This record gives sequence, C-alpha cells and structure tokens, in this order.
Amino acid sequence: MVCLISLIKRLNVFYMLYFLFTTGKCNLNCVYCGGSFKENVVPWKVKYDLEKLKSFLDEDDEAAIAFYGGEPLLNTDFIRKVIDEGIGGRYIIQTNGLLVNKLEPRYWMKMDTVLLSIDGRRKVTNLYRGNGVYERVITSARYLRKLGFKGDLIARMTVSERTNIFKDVTHLISTKLFDHVHWQLDLVWSDRWRNLEKWAEENYKPGLRRLLRFWINEIEKGRLHGIVPFTGILKNALFNEKSPAPPCEAGTNAFAILPNGKIIACPIAIDVEWGFLGTIESCSPRKLKGKVEIGRPCVSCEIFRFCGGRCLYSYMEREWSLEAFEKACDLTKFLVEILLNAEPEIWGLLGKGKVKLNELRYPKTNNSTEIVP
Repeated sequence: MVCLISLIKRLNVFYMLYFLFTTGKCNLNCVYCGGSFKENVVPWKVKYDLEKLKSFLDEDDEAAIAFYGGEPLLNTDFIRKVIDEGIGGRYIIQTNGLLVNKLEPRYWMKMDTVLLSIDGRRKVTNLYRGNGVYERVITSARYLRKLGFKGDLIARMTVSERTNIFKDVTHLISTKLFDHVHWQLDLVWSDRWRNLEKWAEENYKPGLRRLLRFWINEIEKGRLHGIVPFTGILKNALFNEKSPAPPCEAGTNAFAILPNGKIIACPIAIDVEWGFLGTIESCSPRKLKGKVEIGRPCVSCEIFRFCGGRCLYSYMEREWSLEAFEKACDLTKFLVEILLNAEPEIWGLLGKGKVKLNELRYPKTNNSTEIVP
C-alpha cells in the first residue's frame, strides 16, 4: 500500500520551477541592472515562516528551487534551512559569484545547477559589473571545480552594446570552467543603446554566424560545447518538439516567490498587476499552472514553435513599444533561421557519430535558463 501511494504521488508530481527570492538586496550595482530592489517592493529579508513554504509545496515536493535575488548568497541562512528541510526536489542558484565562500561545500554539492553571472571577457564584464568582478567570478568557478562540483556550471551573460558575441562566448568556453554558456540580450528596460540596428547588423548577427560555424566545426572535431541558445532552440527541430511558451516557462510552469510570500508569474515582474498571482498561503501549485500565457501576435508567428514567444515580461509590457518589440523579434528570427539552416549539417554529424542525439537534448528539465536570448 505504501508503494502504491508513493507511485500515485509521483504520477501527480508537477516538476515545476520556483524562483525563491532569498533577498531583494544585491552587493553589486551593475550598469544594466541598478543593484538592489527597493526594500518596500522586494524585501531584503524573508518575512514568511518556512513551514508555510513547506505547506505550499506539499503537493509539488519534487519542484525545482532556484535561489534568486538580489544576490541570493546575502542570505545563506535561508538557503541552508531550505536545503536542510528537504524542501523541493532539486536546487539551482543564480549568483553573481562574489560570495561563494559564504556557503559550505556540502550545500554546493547539493546544487543541480549553478549559474554564475559573467559577461565574457575581462574588459566587458568589469565594464558592466564593476572592477575586479571578472577575476572574482573566475576564482569562484575554479573554487567550485576544486570542491568537486559535478552539476551543471553555467556562465550566464548579459549581452549589451560592448559585447562581441563570438569573442565573449568563445572566451568563456576557453576557460574550460563552464559546462554551458547562456546569454540574455539587454533589451527589457535599457535605454543605453546608441544604435541597436547598427550593432545588430554589424556586430551581433555576423558574430552569431561565426559562433555557429565555430560550434559546428568543433563538433566535427569531436568537441560539443554547451551553448544554450543553440541546443535549446535546435532540440525543438531535432526532436520535432514545440518550445514551451515562453521557453523559460514563466507563468505556466515556473513562478517566483518574493521574500514576503507573494507569488509572481516571472521573477522580474515584481511590480506589475498581471504578474501578481497570490501568496503561498492563498494559492496552490495546481492552481498556478498555466496561469499567464503568451498570445497574439506571437502564437501566429511562423517561428513560434521554436522560440515560444521569447520572453513573457517583454510580451506583456512592451517597454519599448511595438516597434521596439519587433526589433527584438528580428534578432530572435535571425538566430532561429541560421540554426534551422544548419540542421541538415547537424544531422550529417549525427550520422557520422560525431555527436549523439541525446547530447543535443538540452536542457532536459527547466534549469532557469531562458533559452532564447
């Protein structure tokens, strides 16, 4: 009977992802971010009792927990308590990497995925994040490797006007510290672009073509590099699947819990009406599932099955107006196009045994990467 109950419970598991804010405070003040959240919007301390979180997740006890902030390592006590209590089924953390020594090795060993924020080369990272940040993040990555961390170590880039996508991604690959590299375009709130169109045509698009050629050539040599937007989009073509909409699953299978217990559809939707879904006391995971969805014009687009609408927040808010929204779509369409054009070559490499098909199914479960930049 116990085994039957256990089986029934597992069949009803949701495998959802929860971004668990440990604090709204940050120890950096990055150019494109602005540092800490206002304390009255995202509190700097967790204000709910841990038992309430346990009760909320009771029907979803295999959920993935992504520690988030602010800078989540500013509240290591909370991280320890969540892990020690066995809340959730697997653990992820997105951190700027400056405070990894604050959390004991045994907790790092329990992490399924660690995302370290680093924008590529030293000069680019330090320009946007602050002097010496690059060096400290690299030191942290080496520290985690020395500990014997066997999970997925991801370099999480923010791509802005000074980024050279080919040079910065290949630089991170050359360190041999990271399992995967992922990037997001700085296109939500930013007004720093002097000429987005020129940068896209003269820098980003040629850089993507060059990066894709490098990636394919390396596979030919027997080396598969973990470039998340490439594998994340290509797997929809190779396995004849549809991308979740949005690909990060925000509002459908992924939600954020603020330090005051409020539940929001997306971790950056901290102060918008559509983002607020309830609290850990008033909601249940089952009622949250599929709560906020992407609609037109995305659902009628020819590449929707590959990009899933890209970003829920951008879709809902249109911070840059419809015209600017379409500029971001153009970059997505370009990336999807060059990857689909490369699909026959990828199948050829699969046929030669240069790479195994299953190696291109990444991510296998939601690990908090947005997939589509």
